[in-house]
Amino acid sequence: MIDETLAQFRAHRQNINRYRSLLQTHLTAFERDFIERRIAEEEAAVNVLAFKASPSNIELWGSA
Repeated sequence: MIDETLAQFRAHRQNINRYRSLLQTHLTAFERDFIERRIAEEEAAVNVLAFKASPSNIELWGSA
């Protein structure tokens, strides 16, 4: 489970980094809005993983 969670963290961080690098390129307003939304979604996913993986929540999620 820990390996899977770490892999998910890594994938989200890589996506965020890739999207941020795209923001450094020439984009239309529509493309920029889309990428900014995707960054927000990826960051939200990282926050959910961090919450689930925090020591105080492991017991709560483990029993579900």
